[in-house]
Amino acid sequence: MRKKKSLGAILLVTIVSLSNAQPPGRGGQGGGRGRGGMATPLFAALDTDKDGSVSRAEMKSAFDAWFSGADTAKAGMVSEDQLLNGLLTVFPAPAPGGFNVWGNSQPMVARQPDVDAMMAALPTVPGAKPARARKVLVFAHTGAFGFVHASIPMAAKTVEALGNKGDLWSTTVSYNLADITAANLRQYDAIFLDSTTACFLDDTDAAATKARRAAFLDFVRAGKGIVGIHAATDSYHWDCAEQSKVAAATPRNDTAHVLAAQIAAQADQNGDKKVSREEMGALADSWFDKIDTDKSGKVNQADFAARLATAVPPVQMPRQPNGASTLQQWPEFNRLIGGFFKFHWSDPQLITVKIDDPKSPLTAMFHGEEFEIHDETYTFAQDSFSRKNVHVLTSIDYGKMSDADKAKEKDPRVDKDYALSYIHREGKGRVFYEGHGHNERVYANTPMLEHIRAGIQYALGDLKADDSPSAK
Repeated sequence: MRKKKSLGAILLVTIVSLSNAQPPGRGGQGGGRGRGGMATPLFAALDTDKDGSVSRAEMKSAFDAWFSGADTAKAGMVSEDQLLNGLLTVFPAPAPGGFNVWGNSQPMVARQPDVDAMMAALPTVPGAKPARARKVLVFAHTGAFGFVHASIPMAAKTVEALGNKGDLWSTTVSYNLADITAANLRQYDAIFLDSTTACFLDDTDAAATKARRAAFLDFVRAGKGIVGIHAATDSYHWDCAEQSKVAAATPRNDTAHVLAAQIAAQADQNGDKKVSREEMGALADSWFDKIDTDKSGKVNQADFAARLATAVPPVQMPRQPNGASTLQQWPEFNRLIGGFFKFHWSDPQLITVKIDDPKSPLTAMFHGEEFEIHDETYTFAQDSFSRKNVHVLTSIDYGKMSDADKAKEKDPRVDKDYALSYIHREGKGRVFYEGHGHNERVYANTPMLEHIRAGIQYALGDLKADDSPSAK
């Protein structure tokens, strides 16, 4: 095993978050819609009798076993590195649904109940007739240090199902950077950016990164389409070069590294940089006391995920301050996607969606009427989004938000303009973006499915719509 930096230091720069998740029963692999993918593998490791809950005895037993696995020298004390070596045998791979040091390069699987709900909600109204056979590439790779949304596989399944119904398009799903080449992209008519976060086309090879970026831009500007959903706008407002450098030097296991760092930091009460079996046991008791808030002696999986942050505070990677445009890492993409992420109201925030262009075929399914939605809702940096650049379809009815909810956002937009979906031209090509889609429940909403389908067909060139900027 290669030599590492201090794991505590790595923790501060690797954006891994163990907790603050929504209940896994409603989500995908990582527990869904929160910064909490580590809650799922941790719960699975603790629930040794597989009864769907964790007891104090199970937590203490697991911590004791982890200590034994780390204390191979039988010294009665273990260092952070020794803890890591032991935990790597328990948590051998990063889990989706949380922050990932390298990006999600492996396919994710949607939960069957979510797929069933989506299939039941598929539109019965037919889509636009394709001009010819169409192919859509769903690109689901996130960049280094990007948050890996648990809903990524659900969005991919949705695109596939929408295309299959009525033979509107065929779908290929890829998590592989190697698929973004000029030669490979020639077979596709649109790329669907499936909550691609951070610097999602970049790696440590500068020449290959430059080629992928060029192929992507050339693809749309030559007349093809780009569709982005939710976290596609949480991209390229990061320090891509620094991320690439740190990712290349970071050992590859998020769960094990975060656990080792947290246990070492919290259990070491005497500051000797070592952890004893007794200190491990005391920490297990402390964590259980914080998670077992109703003092029932058992914690189910949903409550475990929701409460884990009280025991293991989430660590966030510092982002560019307010998404300032002076720190854009790829301005061409920032302009293409229409804006970039600054803040979000957390799921299940209630948002009233207003229809900015009721005459558009991309909003016909809403019949000009506002509607409510519960989801994680993004806002854009003040200087990254403007109606002078895009044709807005829907937006937040900001006036209907409570003062308390408005106050959650630091430095709100001075124009109070919070777009949710929009279209625009990029060279000879077309771009559609929809800000919601964090929670799997969005994909079981028929009008939203019609909206997404219309956006894809606009990007493909099969659905004509006014895409002139909303503000002249």
